Amino acid sequence: MEYRSTRGNKKQTLTSAEAVLQGLAPDGGLYVPVKFPQPKFKLEELTGLSYQQVAKLILQWFFDDFSDEQITASVTAAYGDQFDQSEIVPVTENKAGNDYMELFHGPTLAFKDLALQLLPQLMTKAVKIQQVDNQIMILTATSGDTGTASMRGFSDVAGTQVIVFYPEGGVSPVQLKQMLSQQGSNLQVIAVKGNFDQAQSMVKEIFNDQSFNQQLHEQGTQFSSANSMNIGRLIPQVAYYFYTYAQMVKRDEIESGTSINFAVPTGNFGDILAGYYAKKLGLPINKLICASNQNNVLTDFFKTGIYDRNRPFYLTNSPSMDILVSSNLERLLFMIADEDEHIVIDLMDQLKQNGKYQISTTMKAKLTDFIGGSADEIQIKKEIKRVFDEAKYAIDPHTAVASSVVHQYQQKTDDQTPTVIVSTASPYKFPETVFEAITGNQVKQPGLPAVKQLNELLQDELPVGIKELFTTKSRQEVVIETKGMRGLIKSVNKRG
Repeated sequence: MEYRSTRGNKKQTLTSAEAVLQGLAPDGGLYVPVKFPQPKFKLEELTGLSYQQVAKLILQWFFDDFSDEQITASVTAAYGDQFDQSEIVPVTENKAGNDYMELFHGPTLAFKDLALQLLPQLMTKAVKIQQVDNQIMILTATSGDTGTASMRGFSDVAGTQVIVFYPEGGVSPVQLKQMLSQQGSNLQVIAVKGNFDQAQSMVKEIFNDQSFNQQLHEQGTQFSSANSMNIGRLIPQVAYYFYTYAQMVKRDEIESGTSINFAVPTGNFGDILAGYYAKKLGLPINKLICASNQNNVLTDFFKTGIYDRNRPFYLTNSPSMDILVSSNLERLLFMIADEDEHIVIDLMDQLKQNGKYQISTTMKAKLTDFIGGSADEIQIKKEIKRVFDEAKYAIDPHTAVASSVVHQYQQKTDDQTPTVIVSTASPYKFPETVFEAITGNQVKQPGLPAVKQLNELLQDELPVGIKELFTTKSRQEVVIETKGMRGLIKSVNKRG
């Protein structure tokens, strides 16, 4: 397997180990396979595999310069007793009309754990494969969940420094508590004045600043990323689509070969892109339903072919999706542009200069695998209540976005295709919204008191990842301007 940048010459290729270490291409593009894998497999055989075995299979297709022993060791370390369910990704059957793929049973209670428990394993082995002596500095912007999961995954991993930037006031109280209480001598978490898009844009700018990179390189440090821009973060997410499909076949919910829909709440477009990759690999997927909150730039894109971030930015009750610049969409654009990097460069330049672009009719015709839809804050709360009233099943606001969009879509189209809703976070990460949606009353106090109040309502076992927040100490929140990010990185590198 070879990888190339979405904005680079197809002759300039990297191995998977090199791509994982670099994270983001020097030209600002994202790494994609030069030739997509065409594996031969039988769906029926997947039904007997554990999650670990499915993950290993997917990784072998994409990362073939890693040895079998290295992949096996990585998967074993990533998917062990840090997950509170032995199946790693349980699939709940027919709750209020649809199945829910539960991706929140890892240590930080969000879907990012499925990739970010694995990425440090891949990265440390890539360092050995490439014989790299430099310290790896993981630079990441987060809208809430990536920050906690990347810090948890990389905590005290030798040869790494982790700096997480998040928007001040733009994450939930529990997300903030999680980030500020992560333990590890190599971790830094910093609030940035502004929104997620501004933080992410500055991180990309720093990645692409060759002079700054050279300064750090002379000091023995090189950048990498834990965002889904890193191919080592994206590919592990493909596994849970295969595993979920196999579980539905195993339970006789569907026959092998039957096409199903997946509804994905997404802001940065990484999770749903992993589903698209699964379809390209041969998984029978009918539609990928792209669910957005009020920041519905993706909904409009799939309807019109116009991507326009020139619109109000909303801070919503589903904060991890409060994004107007969806980085991973670039990988999809590359594919529907017949892998023409010149088209991608032109579109990305338009986005940078004008805040919008329009794809050609030929490109738009290749988006039939996707359906876009959105849900506002009122619809989110209504959906949480509907699902709880009908199934006594609590979902978080991000999952509710997807659930609401699917409910709207099914009522409008009468599509009877079996549908899986990708449940991306535990309701305990957003107790204020979930409690208010179910009861109609506000919590007495946000944060951990709200967790207790929701727990009293739900009468279930608190996840370990939430329990530990009641006893761990938090570091002091540090807030800087975006223009101060470079200086902070320099100071961390000196200390490191």
